[in-house]
Amino acid sequence: MLNAIYEEDFLGFSYGFRPGRGAHDALDALVVALKSRKVNFIFDADIRSFFDTVSQKWLIRFLEHRIGDKRIIRLVQKWLKAGVLEDGVVSVSERGTGQGAVISPLLANIYLHYVPRPMGERWRRREATGDMIIVRYADDFIVGFQREADARRFWDDMRKTRLIEFGRFAAERRTQRGVGKPETFNFLGFTFICERNSRGQFLVKRITRRDRMRATLREIKDELRRRMHQPIPKQGAWIEQVVRGFFAYHAVPTNGAALKAFYYYVERIWLRTLRRRSQKDRFSWQWMHRLAADWIPKPRILHPYPDKRFAVTHPRWEPCAGIPPARIWAGGGQ
Repeated sequence: MLNAIYEEDFLGFSYGFRPGRGAHDALDALVVALKSRKVNFIFDADIRSFFDTVSQKWLIRFLEHRIGDKRIIRLVQKWLKAGVLEDGVVSVSERGTGQGAVISPLLANIYLHYVPRPMGERWRRREATGDMIIVRYADDFIVGFQREADARRFWDDMRKTRLIEFGRFAAERRTQRGVGKPETFNFLGFTFICERNSRGQFLVKRITRRDRMRATLREIKDELRRRMHQPIPKQGAWIEQVVRGFFAYHAVPTNGAALKAFYYYVERIWLRTLRRRSQKDRFSWQWMHRLAADWIPKPRILHPYPDKRFAVTHPRWEPCAGIPPARIWAGGGQ
């Protein structure tokens, strides 16, 4: 019931934990906004430990602003006071929404709908003198500005974000100042980079974050050690499932090199694991390549280009809809 009520209120730039929206929708919205709007500066913001630090008092006040039924309010209060069970011990806190509870994502979205919204709305309508974009996925959000003066005033208000120069003119301007390539930023598991395609056009390049890839490879290595003496077909079936899942999320355009690197390292980890099974080193790279061809999915791009999928998701952006692109400031539906 709460979902149905708040889906009418939530803004278009909010993508996390909402029906019909996912991480790739947020990624598409960000790339389209960076390419279609005049963005030169980016704020890379992440609310640390958000789910553990939400003020329950203010959350209830926000709910009361929209929900008139006191029974619903009392039910949510009981949910918040239920506590969290860890290692057989129940702990109750005055802060946080209790990660793992089915209602926590919705409550977090309600809280964030009220907390950062005045800042975004005020800047978009009253303060910003140029283009401004916002894309948010749960507690991870990106804010972009056309003009440096707007960006720095916003930065002074936020005080918890990182301001970088980014966009179609960033490389040229930084070269003129002799300060090197544009900085990068991370969002939803990807590193965003300013690039040019073969025709010299501005390109937003996305590659898998190195720390995320290393963490996944480390998990694969540890799990294969536990499965060391399983039959090879059983190991292969498990590896196929893990790699297929990794590619399902990370196989986006411009990320081909990272996918190939991931494939290579998984193949090498599996080879080393098999060599540990016996003192006799009878597993060669040639044999491993044949084995990998049977079990490890080949790296290939699975997702369409962001603007193609975004045009389908938000058809009113299309020229035939009669709504100019200038209205797209927040990644979807604004």
